[in-house]
This record gives sequence, C-alpha cells and structure tokens, in this order.
Amino acid sequence: MIGCVTVEPPAPDGRAMEPSANGSGGGRSPRRPAMADVAARAGVSHQTVSRVLNGSPRVAPETRERVVQAIRELGYRRNVAARALVTARSATLGVITTSSALYGPTSTLVAVEEAAREQGWFTSVATIGSYDAESVDHVLEHFMSQAVEGVVVIAPQDDVGRAVAAFDAAIPVVLIAARESAVERTIPLAVDQGVGAGLAVGHLLDLGHETVLHVAGPQDFFDARQRVAGWRAALTERGAPVPEPVVADWSAGRGYEVGRGLAERILAGDGPTAVFAANDELALGLARAFWEAGLRVPEEVSLVGFDDIQGADQFIPPLTTVRQPFAALGRRSVELLFEAVAGKSPSGALITPELVVRASTAPPRKGA
Repeated sequence: MIGCVTVEPPAPDGRAMEPSANGSGGGRSPRRPAMADVAARAGVSHQTVSRVLNGSPRVAPETRERVVQAIRELGYRRNVAARALVTARSATLGVITTSSALYGPTSTLVAVEEAAREQGWFTSVATIGSYDAESVDHVLEHFMSQAVEGVVVIAPQDDVGRAVAAFDAAIPVVLIAARESAVERTIPLAVDQGVGAGLAVGHLLDLGHETVLHVAGPQDFFDARQRVAGWRAALTERGAPVPEPVVADWSAGRGYEVGRGLAERILAGDGPTAVFAANDELALGLARAFWEAGLRVPEEVSLVGFDDIQGADQFIPPLTTVRQPFAALGRRSVELLFEAVAGKSPSGALITPELVVRASTAPPRKGA
C-alpha cells in the first residue's frame, strides 16, 4: 500500500508547516521557508527571487522591494548546506595565517574574510605558529577534508613559501606575500613593498634631506627585505648616500632601543635628519626615544612609518606613513580564487600602496 502525505496550508504567520510522519497532520512543526514560498508571497518567479538574492541588476526596483519584503516577512534564509549538496560546491575558502598579532597579517585576514562574506562564501581559518612543511601539510589536508574550493595563504616569512611549495594541492592557492616569494603552482598577490618604500624615501628627499636612514624589519620576512630594497633603490636613483640600515624586529620596544642610540648620535651632530621605519610600531618606539632625549619631531628629525595602523594619526606628532590597502588586497585575493575556481588562469596581481603625509615630516633645519 502506498501511503499518502497530507500537505498542510501555511500557518497564520506565513510560515509553512511540516507534514507529520504518518501523514495525519498531527504534531505539526514549522519548517524553514523555501525560495518557492518567497516567490509565492511576492508574486514572482523562483528565478526572480534567485536574481534578487544574487544581486543581479536585471530586476526592477519595485519587484526587488517586493521580494525583499517577502523575505523579511517569512524569515527566509538560504540553506547553504542544501545548496552544497545540490551543486557539489562548498562555497568555502581556506585561509592560513600566522598566529602572531602582527598588524599586516591580521589586517589581511580580516580583509579576506570580509571580501569572501560579501560574495556569500565562507572562510575556514587556520592559524599556525610554525610554517614548517609538516604543519602546513597538516592544515592543507584539513582543508581538503572540508572540501574548500581554494586557499589563501598569508605568507610573511621565507618558511611559508617552502612549505606551500612542498604540498601539491589540487585546488587553487593564492599566496599573499612580497613578489620575490613567487612559488610554483600558486597565484601570487602582494602589495608592492618596494614602491611603498620608494614613496617614503622620495618624500623625505623632496623635503630637502640629504639621505634617509632605514630601521628595517627582520630579514627573514619577505616584506621587510622588499622595503630595504625599495629604500636602497630610491636613494641610489636620486644619487643620495646609502647608509647602512639598522636591522630590528617589528616591535615598538625594539624601535625604542634603536631610537635611544640614534638620539645620542643626532645630539652629537652625527645622526640622520630623516628616518624611515619599516613599520608604524617601530616608528612609535623611535618617537618615544626621541622625545625622551629632547629631540623634536619633525623639527630636528623627520620620521616616516609603514602600514598606517589604526591610531597612527594620533601619534605626537601624527605619523607620516605608507598605507597598505588591505581591503583591496582581500577583495583581489577572493577575485583571483574565483577566477581560478571558474577554470581561468589568473596571473596574480601587485597592488600599489599610498603615502599618507602628516606632521612627523618637515624640511631639515638650516645648517643641519
């Protein structure tokens, strides 16, 4: 005997009711409204609802408003799990990043997640403290088990490239790192660190400084090496002296230590009139050391940072710095992955930073 199922009418609140297990209609429970319910409520086709949900411009404004109103009234939500079963697509991107709280990688992670979410995709994030091949291999295998459709690797250090190169992923991988770190089988994406350093140096030389001292980041970081290279190239191109860079880390504490030594030299008449710090944290430490020594910024020494961290405009004085466009970086990484998932062969991208001029730079004192 073939059993029959009784289809119940919509509940008074507009939500459809589930039929009972025995078909009698007893024990009814509300089911999630479907796209067909939205279409019926708005008086449009299923395809029109789909177009509204996907942001298509091919829907009249008044029709779009009716669909949106129906979605609100019914409390409709997309069933992503069901869609994945039908399409065999997970709509999920994996993101690998460092477990440190460094501003650049953290801001990049936020930008990637926001860009993916805007497109209706999910992100699965793995933070690792060590970029050895075994750790990266373990994370990538984890992503494979989640059926992610692509991976973004936020790769600040040398070990990252080597570890990613050792894993032959069957899905597209975008490697966000300085351009020198291009790895076979990955899609390279970077902010042009060399151009950023050149903007900082050019600004200081245009103000009349004879040369610029660079307080560099750790040299096992791609970005730090690119900033050194850009700084050196800019000085050489302008025929300015190229002093030996001071290699530090990324911390304000180390910037303070370096700044104390530089302050002694400046007060003795043997120090730089302009300093380019590899990031804003270093610049913060330098500024404090100069202030404690009685050196005025920018009257006695100009100071430029890199990144434009939140609060850089609140330094005393507000910090001139190179702004990295992290939002653009996130959007482009997702675009590149989408292109690759669609079967295209994206070649990568290089994004240009911008100089933000504030009150920490000025022409050198006369006679300096």
